[in-house]
Amino acid sequence: MSEPKKRAPAKVGDVLASVLQQAGLTDRVAQAAVIPEWPTLVGGQIAAVTEPLLLQQDGTLVVMVRTHAWMQELTFLEPELLRSVNRDPSRPPVTRLRWMLQR
Repeated sequence: MSEPKKRAPAKVGDVLASVLQQAGLTDRVAQAAVIPEWPTLVGGQIAAVTEPLLLQQDGTLVVMVRTHAWMQELTFLEPELLRSVNRDPSRPPVTRLRWMLQR
């Protein structure tokens, strides 16, 4: 009787990618990458007064803002900020930015 062939161990990253793909979460994880990339995507001045919190199922990115004045300014800048956040065409776009005043 022969011994079963041993397989080389799989890389954790490969296993995780496979699990995410099977669960249908690959696009969602790619879309959520905007959260850690936020300072690079929006620039230092805006990043200094904001903090992205979560990405909702519908593609809305919820962002905390330090002051009401900044929240109003960012509302006006939303179309420009969405273009910046969505500049990577390989991932699903963020559909909307929702500003919340930091308490």
